[in-house]
Amino acid sequence: MSRINSNVSAIRAINQLGRNQADLNLRLERLATGLRINRGADDPAGLIASERLRSEMASLKQAVANSTRAANVVMTAEGALSEVSSLLLDLQGLIVNSANEAGLSKQEVQANQLQIDSILTSINRISNTTTFAGRKLIDGSESYLVSGVPANAVASLSIYSAQIRRDTPYDVTVQVTQSAQTAHVALIGAGGGSGSTTSATTVEIHGNVGSELLSFVSGTSLSEIRAAINNVAAATGVSAVISSVAVGVGASALILNSTQFGSNAFVSVEPLSGNFVSNNNAGTTLRAAGRDVHVLVNGQQSSGAGLRADVHAPTLDLSLFLTKDFAQTLSSATFTITGGGTLYQVSPEINPNGQVHLGMNSVSTTSLGNSVVGLLFSLQSGYGNSLETGNFDHAQQIVNEAISQVASYRGRLGSIQRNELEVSIAVNNVALENVTASESSIRDADFAAETAALTRAQILVQSTQATLQIANSIPKQVLALLQ
Repeated sequence: MSRINSNVSAIRAINQLGRNQADLNLRLERLATGLRINRGADDPAGLIASERLRSEMASLKQAVANSTRAANVVMTAEGALSEVSSLLLDLQGLIVNSANEAGLSKQEVQANQLQIDSILTSINRISNTTTFAGRKLIDGSESYLVSGVPANAVASLSIYSAQIRRDTPYDVTVQVTQSAQTAHVALIGAGGGSGSTTSATTVEIHGNVGSELLSFVSGTSLSEIRAAINNVAAATGVSAVISSVAVGVGASALILNSTQFGSNAFVSVEPLSGNFVSNNNAGTTLRAAGRDVHVLVNGQQSSGAGLRADVHAPTLDLSLFLTKDFAQTLSSATFTITGGGTLYQVSPEINPNGQVHLGMNSVSTTSLGNSVVGLLFSLQSGYGNSLETGNFDHAQQIVNEAISQVASYRGRLGSIQRNELEVSIAVNNVALENVTASESSIRDADFAAETAALTRAQILVQSTQATLQIANSIPKQVLALLQ
């Protein structure tokens, strides 16, 4: 049967040609864009999953960039601290050189003091001019702000890290659980409480600073022995007092104390000859050690030595020196961190677990050292520990403390860079690689498959066009019936 009003074969060929051309256009689009999903209609579920992965990829890329920038900031600060450390070592050498008083002229000491003044000026200059992107790093402007620090409890405080929320005060409670003690040995007057030696006596006094050999004639009183020990206290680290409290046998006691607190401090008394005062142990060596303070800071056990306590917790990292009176009592004190510090976002998710908090403390001469041993600026001309005062031992203690502070600060910065920032960069890069691979498998086009599909679509379009041509020629066969 032949009809010319409706060419069903041509209609079918046209429909198939449209579908084949649409498929051909799809393959061409995917090969042109490199994407399998160019619009939601291509794969609605795949588009949703892909967009979520793309969001995660953007966060990971920025986290890597943040960590890299944070590492650059830390390296800038650490480089400046390295220069400060070199200057402090030069300062140490000048002090030791100047202590050689018999070998130096007054002019040479003055020249050393001039160099010390120059070094102190350079340290202040480094502190005030070390910047990154316009922000000063080690002048104290990026340190933590504290209030309510009790002067009768805390002699010196350095906060290196505190996980605080912006504009939210953070209370810190310091509780002494074990008091600090000096080493002490109690000696009773010889001769059953006579309070003096009964024969010529030689004794060696040891302390954590050094030792001295002391000799006493028969009949030397406790007060004279005390004076002799105190005269060499700077060389031994041992001082002496007379106690009116009866010890053991009802006589006055000569108490020998270390000049420092802590387990590293000790007192050793070794009688070498004669009848030296002892606590019912004539002829034997007496030795005692001090005790470190034990402190809980917000419930975290501290570590340290003597009057110093260090706390290294995820939420709080600080170092403090306690006053002697506070460290010798089982009591507590509280202060508040009100703000300050720096925060680095190093993970893709914004929460405390993905942030690094850091206090960039000042390294100026008014900050290095502490109120216990003294501050570095006191070595400047006209101040209490300049070379002209002759306080070389005290000046050296201040410089040693400053060197220790800068070294500790550099070590913390290095630890943050290596163990947090560089690790964060490595971890986020691995995560970015895996997330990118997952997103690519969903959204990117497979060029091998798409090229094969393109060839198929091209052939189908060509064959459909040929079929349509044949279908269009079929109605012409009706003309044969009219002949």
